[in-house]
Amino acid sequence: MKNTANKLLNWIEFPVLLAGLVIAGGLWGFEELMEVARDTTPHAFDTEIMLAFREAGQPDNPIGPPWLEGTMRDITSLGSAIVLGLITVAVIVYLLLIHKPGAAFLVFVAVAGGQALSSVLKLGIDRPRPDLVSHLADVATLSFPSGHAMLSAVTYLTLGSMASRFLPGRTTRIYVLALAVLTTLLVGISRVYLGVHWPSDVLAGWCAGFAWAMLCWLAAWAFQRWRGQTAGA
Repeated sequence: MKNTANKLLNWIEFPVLLAGLVIAGGLWGFEELMEVARDTTPHAFDTEIMLAFREAGQPDNPIGPPWLEGTMRDITSLGSAIVLGLITVAVIVYLLLIHKPGAAFLVFVAVAGGQALSSVLKLGIDRPRPDLVSHLADVATLSFPSGHAMLSAVTYLTLGSMASRFLPGRTTRIYVLALAVLTTLLVGISRVYLGVHWPSDVLAGWCAGFAWAMLCWLAAWAFQRWRGQTAGA
């Protein structure tokens, strides 16, 4: 019994435990936010935060200088399907060129699976777009969860965690992961600023995206560990 416990502790590493906590926290947060989304009346924190991004008494006018609106549109494009798709294809082709098909497959599964999951969740919850303020960007899909927030989390975190494996030095790896998280957060904030998502949509997208990215990473880690043990047996 003791030997079994020691083997389990040796097999499980701290990053794995951290990934498990992120997955559990993301699922819990998403479930809580899903209850908010199913309520026909917008939650107080949704309306208060959204109105905080508009001039007082002027729901058509966003806060900040005139250039900020254009900047937010540029930032939000970093979470668009076209941009993320181009980045994903470029990375997959590069990984295949350097003979890393396993890493390429992980990127494909993470991003394609995240896109499919986002679409299913949108259809299942069927939350309409907010109508509290005017939309400053064109939208055509349902609101919950935010696809931009979810897919940017999946894509940038997957690529960031993968890049950190090949980078020298702990500081460099932390920088890359922090940049991935910051980009994801900025994309989500831009969706609320532009009035096309409730804050709960964005929070749910982050929760689902972080959880899915960590689940894919955990599956890849377990497979790599198992393959290494099998090869050494």
